[in-house]
Amino acid sequence: MSGENTAIDSTSAFDYVIVGAGSSGCVLANRLSADPNVSVCLIEAGSHDRNVRIQTPAGTITLYKSKKYSWNFFSAPQKNLNGRSLHTPRGRALGGSSSMNSMIYIRGHASDYDKWEAAGCEGWGWKDVLPYFRKSENNRLAQDPGLHGVTGELYVDAPRDPNPVSNLFVKAAERVGIKRNNDFNGRQFEGCGIYNVTQKDAKRLSSYRAFVAPVRERANLTVVTDCAVQSVILENKVAKGVKVIVGGAAKSIVARREVILSAGALGTPQLLLASGIGPKDALEQAGVEVRHDLPGVGKNLQDHLDGLVTVRSKSPKTLGFSLASLPSVIAAPLRYVFGQKGWLTTNYVEAGGFARTPLSPDLPDVQFHFVPGYRSHRGRLFEWGHGYAVHTCVLRPKSIGELKLNASGQLVIDFNFLSNPEDGRVLVEGLKLARKILADPVFDEIRGKEMLPGKAVQTDEQLWAYIRDYAATVFHPVGTCKMGVDAMSVVSPTSLKVQGIEGLRVADASIMPTLISGNTNAPCIMIGERAADMILHGERAHDAATQGAIG
Repeated sequence: MSGENTAIDSTSAFDYVIVGAGSSGCVLANRLSADPNVSVCLIEAGSHDRNVRIQTPAGTITLYKSKKYSWNFFSAPQKNLNGRSLHTPRGRALGGSSSMNSMIYIRGHASDYDKWEAAGCEGWGWKDVLPYFRKSENNRLAQDPGLHGVTGELYVDAPRDPNPVSNLFVKAAERVGIKRNNDFNGRQFEGCGIYNVTQKDAKRLSSYRAFVAPVRERANLTVVTDCAVQSVILENKVAKGVKVIVGGAAKSIVARREVILSAGALGTPQLLLASGIGPKDALEQAGVEVRHDLPGVGKNLQDHLDGLVTVRSKSPKTLGFSLASLPSVIAAPLRYVFGQKGWLTTNYVEAGGFARTPLSPDLPDVQFHFVPGYRSHRGRLFEWGHGYAVHTCVLRPKSIGELKLNASGQLVIDFNFLSNPEDGRVLVEGLKLARKILADPVFDEIRGKEMLPGKAVQTDEQLWAYIRDYAATVFHPVGTCKMGVDAMSVVSPTSLKVQGIEGLRVADASIMPTLISGNTNAPCIMIGERAADMILHGERAHDAATQGAIG
């Protein structure tokens, strides 16, 4: 039953049905199907990942606007960003967004998880989640064994051939007082350095490639691609399966034990709402029959707001297309194939780190992603010529948005960015710090013209205006089905089961009560590990109790 789509018919039934083959869902598919006595169906709305653009690190830049491999969502007009609708891509292939992201391995700060625990999420403190991070990790860098795993499926390695300009950024950051950090997942979170990446043999290692592809031939694991889930099948507030469109036909897939939603912070609440599970008023306005009034579905949307400093340079040391760089561009495929070196190994955001602005004396409140190439000031995918850029994002945003369905059943995404002005103040200070790094004499050898924000933008008021004109999401949406113990919680922290519905769990970024400090792929893999353990522990306890009763 390991083929794509071949095993799906009108009577298909499995013990576990997992919706979404992304960062969390692939971990769940691996762990649950390790038991040969249960059957697992992993459903992905996108297609396969057998494409050089996905597998080659440098291909990531071509995926964000891909019509095939990306869900090209756009937000509702952001009232505090001059009414702009923000591009919000999500992965649409096996591996989900881990098949199109920048492959950066970041767990976040330990206090992020302790904050979850303090808010009532028992079992989600740093001491509780660390073993799950270590379980999935296969660290290739001989980093602290007390914090890193070496036997997991997810390879964590250094970039094969970082651009020398990326090291200039790290050196300049040191010179302005930000310490070098060689392991952002080690004892020290703050600092700048070259990011570790989820790659194996200089290729992207998505969650699918790490956790599912090696076990794809398990007889009890069925992977279905190009399969759009329409809704969860509910009977008397018990999840019985999912309604899908596959091969142009409407079908039902039955779950004998559980449906597990791992469709991400946008896809999972969308499915719940489409199934009639969510805020009563919002469902009625969308014309959806209310099956279960659950106020928190779609609420609590959080993301990292990002601002850009981009510089034009004449130096061919930076990534870019020019007559001077033509020889290296032409040689790139050969260098990659035969030496795993050169331009095609880049993930573009090779360097970066975490720093404190004057607004945060204790913990880093901004993150940098340095690009050793020119980021177009016009929003183009490619620009002729050279340069470099720094993305700066607000690590712990206070602005909260929401998702809902409109009358046509389409998803409406409102980040509500800058609804709390504190986020804008942090970003202003972060942009100042980014500029300070780029102004260091280390960059004199490749110095160029700042295109954005531009020389004329200097005062706080001008930077605020720039943010309203240009700031965007850095693609880390979370929180829309949050776990917790308050009235707006959607899932239980101890089980991840949807409140008031039997046989239905959520395991993905949507369960995060607050956004973690950094990139979200590694935490989503941890959530998949944690959810699998919850399910397996519960099943074993149930089986033992059943056997005892029979005996």
